[in-house]
Amino acid sequence: MSSAAEQRTLQDGPGGAGPPAPTPYPSGPSRSPGAPGVPVWPGAPHPLGARPRTGPGGVRGTNFALWAGGAEAVEVCLFDEDGRETRCPLPEFTHGIWHGFLPGVGAGRRYGYRVHGPWDPWTGARFNPAKLLLDPYARAVDAPRGADYRRLPPEVYGHVRDWPQQEYADTVRDDRDSAPYVPKGVVVQDDGPDEWRDDVRPKTPWADTVIYELHVRGFTMRHPDIPEELRGTYAGLAHPAAVAHLVELGVTAVELLPVHQFAHEDHLLRRGLGNYWGYNSLGWFAPHAAYAAGGSTGQQVGEFRAMVRALHAAGIEVVLDVVYNHTAEAGELGPTLSLKGIDNAGYYRLQHDARRYADYTGCGNTPHVVRPHVLRLITDSLRYWVTEMGVDGFRFDLAAALARSFHDVDMLSPFLAVIAQDPVLRRVKLIAEPWDVGTGGYQVGAFPPLWTEWNDRYRDAVRDFWRGALPDVRDLGYRLSGSSDLYAWGGRRPHASVNFVTAHDGFTLRDLVSYERKHNEANGEENRDGTDDNRSWNCGAEGESDDPAVTALRHRQLRNLLTTLLLSTGVPMLTAGDEMGRTQGGNNNAYCQDDGTSWVDWSLREDPDWAGLLALTRRLIALRRAHPVLRSRSFFAGRAQAEDGLRDLAWFTTRGTEMTEDEWYAPTDTLALYLSGRDIPDQDERGTPVTGASFHIVLHAGHAPVEVTLPGTPWAARYEVAVDTAAEEQAAEPGTAHPGGATVTVPGRSVLVLRVVE
Repeated sequence: MSSAAEQRTLQDGPGGAGPPAPTPYPSGPSRSPGAPGVPVWPGAPHPLGARPRTGPGGVRGTNFALWAGGAEAVEVCLFDEDGRETRCPLPEFTHGIWHGFLPGVGAGRRYGYRVHGPWDPWTGARFNPAKLLLDPYARAVDAPRGADYRRLPPEVYGHVRDWPQQEYADTVRDDRDSAPYVPKGVVVQDDGPDEWRDDVRPKTPWADTVIYELHVRGFTMRHPDIPEELRGTYAGLAHPAAVAHLVELGVTAVELLPVHQFAHEDHLLRRGLGNYWGYNSLGWFAPHAAYAAGGSTGQQVGEFRAMVRALHAAGIEVVLDVVYNHTAEAGELGPTLSLKGIDNAGYYRLQHDARRYADYTGCGNTPHVVRPHVLRLITDSLRYWVTEMGVDGFRFDLAAALARSFHDVDMLSPFLAVIAQDPVLRRVKLIAEPWDVGTGGYQVGAFPPLWTEWNDRYRDAVRDFWRGALPDVRDLGYRLSGSSDLYAWGGRRPHASVNFVTAHDGFTLRDLVSYERKHNEANGEENRDGTDDNRSWNCGAEGESDDPAVTALRHRQLRNLLTTLLLSTGVPMLTAGDEMGRTQGGNNNAYCQDDGTSWVDWSLREDPDWAGLLALTRRLIALRRAHPVLRSRSFFAGRAQAEDGLRDLAWFTTRGTEMTEDEWYAPTDTLALYLSGRDIPDQDERGTPVTGASFHIVLHAGHAPVEVTLPGTPWAARYEVAVDTAAEEQAAEPGTAHPGGATVTVPGRSVLVLRVVE
């Protein structure tokens, strides 16, 4: 147990007043300083983690190195196949790093750390050698399946979880051994020199990118053509049937929901649920073991790499949704699994009252990225996934939390500065979710030029327009043309805006037109979780409907939303299953639903009610790919480029006249834009101006048809219908021609896309 001095600290706190002295809790097994007969050589402080290598005299073994600057001693604990533990003290301490070389230890060995030091939560010290800790640099994790527990065992907490005086529970150390219940690292052999020799990265330019956000498990679990034993796994996503859907759809990149090793929260386990999305990271180097078909003692690493190679071979990039803004250890009442026990005050942002954590994420803690060793941990992880796992980019969850210096969000912060100068990371795709939950955390449009951003203002404007809630079309005009009001600074381009209408968080596209209220009862939180700001419209009936008029309107609204998204300037992002009408039954926060609620329903591909939506999505992506003006690399000038007065981008009223300043402020439910393929402000690789077809696009959100006059000379002599979202209601079929200056009837709530042919 703690020393007398430590007990006084527990009792008195930093100011001399605190809870009554705790009764000692039953201790676990004795902690011997080491295991006789197991040699430990000094080793090296770099690289961090467990790295097999050749030691002195040509002896093979593994070097272990762990940053724990405030620790008094560190033991590396080895586990055999029967779970027997051998503890080996690391003998050397260099610049905050404990290290040692263990001869004879090779790939596949399971291990963890026990870290000795003071127990003084009042000053942020939470060392407890009774707790086995996961190496933050572990490249594979062999983990008990959290969903097998009805709640987390009390042994995994550094403090006495059920201490009678809950106000001070986090100050009472629990000395029971946690080793049987916690994840263990697995020693993994480094890549050989030829590991990636046959891999060709697609390197798709940002302007040509179409992102498809998917969940490894949810995308593959119900696919009938994927062998059952591979469903829900990396190997399942690499299967030709899964890859074929992506290729036929035409997307260029998959954005995978978190695949770092993550843990399940206690409150979910107590409700018989688990963390499905995975935004609860525990190991930033390790592929989540539960997504591996071949095992969890290192096989997950090779399986993930094989998945990346299969996607690359199909021309598809792999972007990871990464969670570096918090960890699975939560706040002071959370479990002790890794960083909290290694050096709590060294890894996390703490409040002035060091018992408490600075929480900019709403998840209990925030890593202290300003500290060099924490910044190194994150950037080492990022480089590892690029250089040794083959990924092509990252989407940073709550990225504003990483951009905070000591308190405020700072676009000159150490994290952003290091990324900008890193020769590996500055070359990959970097996507920010540009906000967190702290003061000043909303930073849309503020990230530096190297970054692209999830543009929630695009999402909100498009949703509001199609549900009839925009007071005018000024905001919509900016969103359709690349959001120059947000991104036309510092050399940024339209691809700085990742445009999306739906994402994993919120309604699916089908639910967006079927529900006005969330229906999250299955989450067990009395429908209190999830946002109430859905900006949705149910088309006249809440939930599924048998009314043919309601159903027809919903299908048309889906076509409107997809057409708007895929023809807007910027980088479009689709959410898996939206292209064929996936529903979550109105659940807008299905983070804990690892079942049919969240899994892609592949039967919709063959359903005649939804097959047309899939076909339209493929056609829209192909149209975007075929015509440069629909994926402009530069912002439009909106000015006449030649003597004939033709602009590269022009906005029109229903009368066929260019919009005046006053008309931008006037209420309207119709907006038309002309995109000139003759005057695209881009050049190819040889400096030749890029040219292509021109388009006139009419978006009409009103319920009644509207008469629209098409611009004549010099804009066009003739137009041809490329897409008409009202086509199923006897509107114009693709290929129908209209002369310039003609008046056409645009049905209510529809998009008409016209290609200039003369």
